Amino acid sequence: MIRPWAICAGAALLPADAAIAMPDDGEAAPPQITLGNGEHNAIMLEGATRSGATFRIPTIRIDRNGFLVMHPFRDGAPVPTEYVGAVPVPAGVSHNVRITVDAEPMAGEMFIVMLHYDMNDDRVFDFGDGVTVPDAPVFEGGTMIAHRYAAPEESE
Repeated sequence: MIRPWAICAGAALLPADAAIAMPDDGEAAPPQITLGNGEHNAIMLEGATRSGATFRIPTIRIDRNGFLVMHPFRDGAPVPTEYVGAVPVPAGVSHNVRITVDAEPMAGEMFIVMLHYDMNDDRVFDFGDGVTVPDAPVFEGGTMIAHRYAAPEESE
């Protein structure tokens, strides 16, 4: 079984020693990837708002130039090979980051909101084919700096 978020960034999205397929023959399970915030990188969603297709995220912390990216859900699962919005964020702490998605969502529509590094520092989100993603997702250890996020009611 291929796991969501299995391949990305010209290399595996999972740590180098992680297997992509679930073992059926008694092998040890691959390391688990968790979603959340790290010590140096974070997406603070408390108090986030939405106006039409534009979200306002209160605070982003990233240790080098990168992007805030939103991936859609389909049939109840995230779609890692597609993204619906990306906005550059500079290294450091940014407040009131606005990101616009392709279409106005309904309240409760699910997304994965995550950080990616700007690997070539060109301020253009390089997504490649959605499997090999040149602008790599941000990890701290086994934690991908990402969150499941339901679109709030329109408020702005």
